Amino acid sequence: QVHLVERGGGTVEAGGSLTLSCVASGRTFSDYTVGWFRQDPGKERHFVMAISRHAINTYHARFIISRDNAKNTVYLQMNSLKPEDTGLYVCAAAPEGMSVNSWAYDYWGQGTQVTVSS
Repeated sequence: QVHLVERGGGTVEAGGSLTLSCVASGRTFSDYTVGWFRQDPGKERHFVMAISRHAINTYHARFIISRDNAKNTVYLQMNSLKPEDTGLYVCAAAPEGMSVNSWAYDYWGQGTQVTVSS
């Protein structure tokens, strides 16, 4: 079992930045790929980014995902935020390799709300 807790959400103006964290407890954190998804009300989870078990960081467009296995923590740095980035950001852990599909992830946190105002 892996227990995940997200932190760092809040309200920010468009163009601003936020860094979310996902803190894990339970099984060996470094055994899992960790992904971030955005949950919009009434919609399916939208894949944001993921990081493999032993990677340090990965960049994609405006976002950077990184992990510190010694701290059992994955970070999602979000830059140049847009109103369409608004949503509940949820982290998840997958025992296998990288995946954009939510069904590949076995453990989920409760999420942290990000609101980007225009």
